[in-house]
Amino acid sequence: MRFPLGLAGAAMALIPLSAALAQDAPPAAADAAALLQRLDEAEQRIKVLERKLELQDEATTTAATSAPVVRAQPNRWAIQSADGASFVRLRGVLHVDGRHFEGDGSPATSNTWLLRRVRPIVEGTFANYYDFRFTPDFGGGKAIVQDAYVTARFKPWAQVTVGKFKVPLGLERIQSANDTRFVERAFPTSLVPNRDIGVQLAGNLAGGKLNYNVSYTNGVSDGSSSDSNASPDVDNDAKGDVSARVFFQPFLASDNFALRGLGFGVGGTYVDSTGSSTNTLLPSYRTPGQATFFSYRSATAGTNATFADGERLRWSPQFYYYYSSFGLLGEYAVVSQDVRRVNGVVNRSDTLDNKAWQLQLTWLLTGEEESFTGVTPAANFAIGKPGRGAWELVARVHELSIDDAAFAGGADSFANPLTAARRARAAAIGLNWYLNPNVKWSVDYELTRFDGGAATGDRPDEKAYLTRIGLAF
Repeated sequence: MRFPLGLAGAAMALIPLSAALAQDAPPAAADAAALLQRLDEAEQRIKVLERKLELQDEATTTAATSAPVVRAQPNRWAIQSADGASFVRLRGVLHVDGRHFEGDGSPATSNTWLLRRVRPIVEGTFANYYDFRFTPDFGGGKAIVQDAYVTARFKPWAQVTVGKFKVPLGLERIQSANDTRFVERAFPTSLVPNRDIGVQLAGNLAGGKLNYNVSYTNGVSDGSSSDSNASPDVDNDAKGDVSARVFFQPFLASDNFALRGLGFGVGGTYVDSTGSSTNTLLPSYRTPGQATFFSYRSATAGTNATFADGERLRWSPQFYYYYSSFGLLGEYAVVSQDVRRVNGVVNRSDTLDNKAWQLQLTWLLTGEEESFTGVTPAANFAIGKPGRGAWELVARVHELSIDDAAFAGGADSFANPLTAARRARAAAIGLNWYLNPNVKWSVDYELTRFDGGAATGDRPDEKAYLTRIGLAF
């Protein structure tokens, strides 16, 4: 555009000159001066036009390089800056569960459909290094904040997270709810913390073969999040929990593919705190069907409750192994808790060791690769098309046992043996259908048996049919 406009301007400027040269008589001195002035004015106009064109080109180039980029993929939608340094991504989780129970172990009112998780998720990155996530949850008939944190990724081995996040301890707890193979997690997850508020240092070493986490958080009781504290999402005992975990994948880059899927590690938490009859800082434990089968004695007229009184130490060794279409996951968890109960003139204290373990097997019948982070079907299911999705058969056994000392002392015991079970043992089998990367249908059958927990002996077995339609993007 510059070249044609320049020629046009020059042509317009030369018209008077041509007319002057066409005259028979030479121009007078005054006419020559006027002609030179016109030429100078034409040159200035050409320069102005050229500068305007330069500014227009610069504006066009700037708009092209700074315009945001909108990306829509099967599992996420994002708005991204043109240079890719910053983006905001929209995700979501919806889990609709069905529960049905047989036998005398559960009342008929336990049969129900429910919204287990309803989580719109906003996450992203600013300036290449600062990640964030905000996850509210409207499941279970209430509204809470599941995640709200910022992570600064200074180096692969030095990443600092501040806010509300999963405490790094339990293996199945760390696994996303979309990637767990059963509708409900196993008993070891009941002993480890869920989400808490604090600060965490984490990172990867040796090319990802070693992962570590160290955190300092407000503190939560076994299996709980900070929103379940007596004062939600604030420190429950004025003494924070320290937690740490290391996890190894020594053959992550090995040429032997049969070893790449092996990972193992250990984690733990520690705090020294004291509760009260009105804020015991102690948990209760639930079955896979989410019925409470163990709790400590509660307060009578504001007194006599069992409460935390001293150190609480959790630790959990864990491993997984995935190869081809098969997977194996196992973990063990122990919580050692100092407790106290004042019942009239009787003042009793002790350290109770509660333990849980699980072993989980998975097999993808349709031949896809198993992994800790989930399943991607080789061919998505679609009506009228050949794809059938991915089908997965799963099985597990797990157990949670309570320290016998919790039931000693008769009426002065820390837990009531007539209502609290000493042990729960469960076995489950399930089938997962991954219709596509975003939709999953799970069906489980779980049988749980108890030692104690009833006035006449053992609590009745829980026979639970659990199903879930899950959507995640």
